[in-house]
Order: sequence, then C-alpha cells, then structure tokens
Amino acid sequence: MTKFTPVNLNTIKKKLPQSNFIYQLVNYFLVFPLYHFLLKGYVIGNSNVPKCGAIIIVSNHGSDLDPPILGHVLGRPIAFMAKSELFSIPFLGSLIRACGAYPVRRGGNDREAIRTAKARLNKGWAIGIFPDGTRQFNGRINEPQLGAALLSNSGAVPMLPVGIVNNHRAMGRNQYLLRLVPIQICIGHPIAPPPSRRRKDLEMATLACQEQINMLLDQGVISNSRRIH
Repeated sequence: MTKFTPVNLNTIKKKLPQSNFIYQLVNYFLVFPLYHFLLKGYVIGNSNVPKCGAIIIVSNHGSDLDPPILGHVLGRPIAFMAKSELFSIPFLGSLIRACGAYPVRRGGNDREAIRTAKARLNKGWAIGIFPDGTRQFNGRINEPQLGAALLSNSGAVPMLPVGIVNNHRAMGRNQYLLRLVPIQICIGHPIAPPPSRRRKDLEMATLACQEQINMLLDQGVISNSRRIH
C-alpha cells in the first residue's frame, strides 16, 4: 500500500460554507427519504469529516445519485463538477447550479472550471471530485486522473477519500430504475496535499486516494453483508 501522510483536521482552514434554500430543500425533501428509507443508507467514519473549512472530497463514482447522497451524508454543501451539457437542460441546469454544481468541458483543460473550484475552496466549500471522471460499471476507482491531487496542491487543501458501497447496483450506468439495495458510505482519513506539482508527487497522492477508497469499498461490502444477514 502507498504510504502518504494523513492530515491533522485541526490544521484545516476554518471557514463556514453557506448553502442556499434550494440546496436545503433538495437535501431534506428528496435526498433524505431516498437515502434513509429507500436505500437504507448508513455511514461509517463520519467523525473524519471536518464540518467547516475547505476540503476536497474524493470518491468512487458508480451512479448519478452519488453527488446528492454525499452532500447529505457528509452534512455540508459539496460543489461538484458536472459536464457542461447538463446545464443547457431546462430546469435541471438551474437546479444543479443552485445546488453548487459548476460546468466542466470534458476532454480538455477547462481553466474556468479550475478557477471556479478554487473560488469555492476559498469560500470554505467542500469540492467533490470523482477521479475516474465518469461512472464505473463496477463502482470502484479504476483509472484515476490527477485533477484532485493537482487542485489539492494548488489550494493547499487536503483530500478526504470516501467509498460509496453499492452505488453502481442502486442506479448504475445504463440503469434507469432504482434498485432498493442498501447503500453504505465509508469515510476515510484526510490525506495531505502533495508537496509539489511534479507528476511523481501527484501520482503518489492519487494512488493513495485510490487505494484507500477501494479498501473502504472492500471493508464496506463485508460489513454490509453482515448487516443484511
């Protein structure tokens, strides 16, 4: 396993993030019943989440449900990058923008998205990043990109690995109906920013996140199985 220095939560810059009315409305009236009643969700490691201060949430991505569930479970607003095409869809574009999402163009160096991410971090938001960039059929971290580590270094902000167990089974790719399978959120320990922008340092930080998230997923599958039986 890759050795990488965890961060002391007491060193995280303390700013209180602000969420708007629409974000809270979606959180309490849509995500709450979905997560607690339909998906029987529960969380492990919630004490690892700093309740204020900038942080980068790094997670596996197996479902479109991942962003709202993470924001609900972690108890603070999280700004996620979303593909720019979504913002041109009537109602949906306005809704996800109001919930903190911001557009990114796939397949290129989107400087505007990077500037937006840094601005949100400066305001004390949590930024959510899925390292694979798109939903994975197996729900794991498979081929992570270096964007989270690069943003972590440039903003001197720690990364928090999070594993979402069964997200790809509840509503994965090419799946249009919700399956009522139990969801578990496993929260790891924050990882300090890479010391430089050298590719080796970025790759080490990214690998540390990948290994910790996949380990959390494996542990979550075992505990989830015991919970069901």
